[in-house]
Amino acid sequence: MNHFSNNIKLLRSRKKRTQNEVALALNLKRTTINALENSISQPTVPQLQAYSKYFGIAIDTLINIDLSRLSEMQFTDLQNGFDVFIRGTNLRVIATTVDPQNNDNIEFVNEKAQAGYVTSFADPEYIGKLPVFQLPFLSKEKKYRAFTISGDSMLPIPSGSVVIGEFVQDFMEAKNGQACIVVTRDEGIVFKLVENNIDEKRSLKLISLNSEYEPYEIAVTEIKEIWKFVCYLNTEIPEPESDLQKVVQSVNAMKMELQQLKSGIK
Repeated sequence: MNHFSNNIKLLRSRKKRTQNEVALALNLKRTTINALENSISQPTVPQLQAYSKYFGIAIDTLINIDLSRLSEMQFTDLQNGFDVFIRGTNLRVIATTVDPQNNDNIEFVNEKAQAGYVTSFADPEYIGKLPVFQLPFLSKEKKYRAFTISGDSMLPIPSGSVVIGEFVQDFMEAKNGQACIVVTRDEGIVFKLVENNIDEKRSLKLISLNSEYEPYEIAVTEIKEIWKFVCYLNTEIPEPESDLQKVVQSVNAMKMELQQLKSGIK
């Protein structure tokens, strides 16, 4: 059954928007909004895309899932772009901003903004207030976001660095040994190497470059977003590496290679 009409009415009510406000946001007539909400007319593809972007929810979810039957926690997760509990889709809609030439910006989530980002990362209004910038050497065909990291768990990448990640739409695409920014429900935003155990354990193992920190598993249901590491920016000149640091890095690299080899054998 097509649940679109009831869903958009419910979502508008939860967002505390009038039909006039939605019409203005979607560049539609109020009478069109009313007709769609009352099943008088069926939505066009552009209208589906507009509603999906406005509410931050995948099109197939808007059409095929009765949102009124979801628990409050499920509904909150869904509005935040986290819909792994719904079968039939790997699509995660991402809120974004663009420059005057219609190119995606790189939004910057600094340390102070991170707590708010965990709960509002799919809210276009929240994302629209973040600082933005462009890097001309990055692909215009991909979506990037920047995060400030803190702590020494990923040394030699120092605390305070700005790490830039590429959006990963399907969590299954996260590769073993890949550095990622992982947005989680309880742990906040973490920057780690990942080991993808979703098929076997429904989890990711998160691994620090600094061997003083033990790896740990996180359930896929706790993960909201994954951003694949692209590069990092830092204004400080790094200290020269000691011989001991070089040895530690070599040992960590060998550990990673051994873990990947074991995974391949299994």
